[in-house]
Amino acid sequence: MVTIESQIFRGLLYNEDYARKVYPFLEDSYFDGSHKTFFQIYKQLFDKYNKQPTIESIAVTVGKLPLSESEYEEILSVVEDSSKSGDVDTDWLVDETEEYCKDKAIYNAIYQSINIIDGSDSKLDKHAIPELLDEALSVSFDTSIGMEFFDDAERRYEILHGDDSKLEMPLEALNRLSNGGLRPKSLSCILAGPNVGKSSLMCYLAGEFMKQGKNVVYISMEMSEEQIHKRVEANMMNLTTEQVEHLSKSDYLSKIKTIKTKTSGKLFAKEYPTGSAHSGHIRHLLKEMKQKKKFVPDVVFVDYLNICASSRYKSMSGINSYSYVKAIAEELRGLAVEFNIPIMTATQVTRSGFNEASPDMTSISESFGTAATMDWLIAITTDEVMMENGKQLIHLLKTRWGNKAKVKAQLVNIDFDKMRYSDIDSNNDQIKDVQSKVGQTKPEKKKVESSSIDFD
Repeated sequence: MVTIESQIFRGLLYNEDYARKVYPFLEDSYFDGSHKTFFQIYKQLFDKYNKQPTIESIAVTVGKLPLSESEYEEILSVVEDSSKSGDVDTDWLVDETEEYCKDKAIYNAIYQSINIIDGSDSKLDKHAIPELLDEALSVSFDTSIGMEFFDDAERRYEILHGDDSKLEMPLEALNRLSNGGLRPKSLSCILAGPNVGKSSLMCYLAGEFMKQGKNVVYISMEMSEEQIHKRVEANMMNLTTEQVEHLSKSDYLSKIKTIKTKTSGKLFAKEYPTGSAHSGHIRHLLKEMKQKKKFVPDVVFVDYLNICASSRYKSMSGINSYSYVKAIAEELRGLAVEFNIPIMTATQVTRSGFNEASPDMTSISESFGTAATMDWLIAITTDEVMMENGKQLIHLLKTRWGNKAKVKAQLVNIDFDKMRYSDIDSNNDQIKDVQSKVGQTKPEKKKVESSSIDFD
């Protein structure tokens, strides 16, 4: 009887074009019993010699295995079926193999999900089920071999110079630090101490990006959805957060209506319990938004990195914080690549780095792997004098988008009551004086929050 497995193995043995196309995507979990053993032998020989193994070499390897007589006969039967001659259309077989792998991946994901539910799989919990199914449904044979320097020059130019190549920042200070704005498929991070302004800056940016007509998702593990929106509203309405709370219903709705007439962008805020959400939950959320609301984000904020969960590890039990937090960062960056969007998050400084006037990447708490994963990393510092005068200093710690050495720390204005930031003239003597002292002084204390710009 001709089966799809026998057709796959025949192609792997006798059709080099087919083998090179599909082998990188095949996994032994897609096969059962003797077919699985056959593929494991094939894989072992292929990886060792980097070429298709012969039917003879597979037969000899089978003879060396400690198998029972019945198992030996089953594998010999697979070997015999695979050795039968016959021409097969390569394109047809590639398509059929892809469908076979998709079906097997879905079957395996459902089977594993059942084991998780009944407790047979102790390594994962039920929150991993959506990601298992998403991964199974996304199985495909990506035959692209990458972007070629000469042939793809025009396509590369269009990508680099297209409207979506950068997400321009609302502050010139941040544009200077990011060399023009956030890039798709990137993970950026704000480093600061507690109550210095990580969430405030992200809320400010979220509102300003919406003001630009962009679609924004703000995910928080520490602030409620209402608090996130209140900070954005204070900026948009040019009111203090306290004044927003005391607006009458009619005034409040009237101001929201006015804001709506001035932008085509939307902002969704989503709250998760601290430490409960990982990249799988966020992936599911973004897909649900697309299905239910026809909403596709241009940028996602995750507040913040260290209180997310990892989809890779069930818990931190037996795992050091370096590996765990680095895994979270890698998973978020993978999500940015998958959805072709920039993702911005935040992280805490170490206790020793809290009072540093000029922090560096060693000031990151829990995991230095965070810095290794980021595409763009900035730090916020302040002191009592700067705070009293409504100022913050933003340092560039890492960038993949330019020359870090050419960019000085940027001084910006902040209005915490209205959640607003604004630029300071780069020629201002005050900013030059602060920039010249970076790395020389260490303020006694840091304490701050953040803000925004006018909608008028």
